[in-house]
Amino acid sequence: MGTVTVETIHQEITGLHNDIQLIKNILLEEYELSEETIRKLEEARKVPDSELIYHEEVKKRFLTK
Repeated sequence: MGTVTVETIHQEITGLHNDIQLIKNILLEEYELSEETIRKLEEARKVPDSELIYHEEVKKRFLTK
C-alpha cells in the first residue's frame, strides 16, 4: 500500500464529491415516456391479475429445462 498523504485523501474526496454530484444530477433529471411506452403501459394495466404469472413460476419454467 502506498503512502497516504493529505493530498491523496483530498483527491479521493474530490473524486467522490464529483461522483455524487453526477448521480444527483442524473436522479434530478426529468424524463418523459415515449407515446409507445405509455400505450404499452396502459395495455399492460388492463391485463387482469388472474392472467399474470408469479416471478417464482417463471424462474421454475425457464431454469428447470
